[in-house]
Parts: sequence; structure tokens; C-alpha cells
Amino acid sequence: MADDTELSEGEHSVLTLHPHWKTLLRPALILMVVAAAAAALLVVVPAGSYAAPARIAVGAVALVTALVWFVVPFLRWQTTTYQLTSRRLRLRRGILSRSGRDFPLIRISDVSFSHGLIDRMLGCGQLVVESAGEHGQLVLTEIPQVEQVQATLFQLVEDEHARLAREEREA
Repeated sequence: MADDTELSEGEHSVLTLHPHWKTLLRPALILMVVAAAAAALLVVVPAGSYAAPARIAVGAVALVTALVWFVVPFLRWQTTTYQLTSRRLRLRRGILSRSGRDFPLIRISDVSFSHGLIDRMLGCGQLVVESAGEHGQLVLTEIPQVEQVQATLFQLVEDEHARLAREEREA
């Protein structure tokens, strides 16, 4: 999770997001199919001396499948954060090991978004952040309320430029 204690002096968090919940639709569907298949298999396992081991095997396979196809994507979604602060765009991700990337607002030269019909209906889209320097273009997918995020990020970039210009004039 994004942590405000990691921010520099004078910096404050403006917006913290996870990827849109639609990224969990496929894992949730797979979880339902696995649960239904496991229940059906448990019903059709014939009674007898092999019934208990067969039921345990069905349960174990269903559990491992649910872990791989639902729990891992859920944890990946939960541990991925996009944070806009008054000075930078912060990206954090990772379940067991974490990685992060920070983009100073002063280096951002353009912010744009796009979304198709389904994305518009669900309220998400793709955010494209162009940065001067070696990083070039950053494409973030499945951003909730992408139009608002784009407008907020654009305003933060403008505010940061104005703040730095004020500091230069005062110096």
C-alpha cells in the first residue's frame, strides 16, 4: 500500500488508486467455475473405499486452482497502487517483493487518456503519461475514473511548474 510516511517534506498525497475492479472479473469467473466443478465432482464421486481420497483430491485441486487463478490476481490487484502526490506520480506493485517507480511531475510533458465503449461503461481506461528524459512514455491500463485522474494529474503538473517558477523568482 502507498504510505504517506514515504513522502518528502512539503509533499502530500492527492489521490491513491488501485487498478479498476474489472481486472478481477476473469479471476472471479474462474473461481465460480472451479467451485461449481468441484461441487459437481464431489456429488458424482461414488461411495466406497476410494470416496474419501477422491474427495480430498478434488478439494485439493480446487483449492490450488483457486489460489493460482483467483487469490494471486486478487493480491496483485490489492498490492498495486498508483499514487498522485503534489510532487510526483508513484507506482508500487508486488506481493512478496515490491517494486516502485516515481515520476517527478516537473518531468511530465503530456498526459492523455483513452477508453473504449466497455471501459466507458465501467468507468475506466488507459492513461498515457509522457515524460521528458530517458523514461519516455508510461502507459497505465485499467485506471478507474481515468478522465478525472488525467485532469487531476494535468493540474498537479501545472501547479508544480508554477511552484518551481515562484521559488526561482524568490531566490
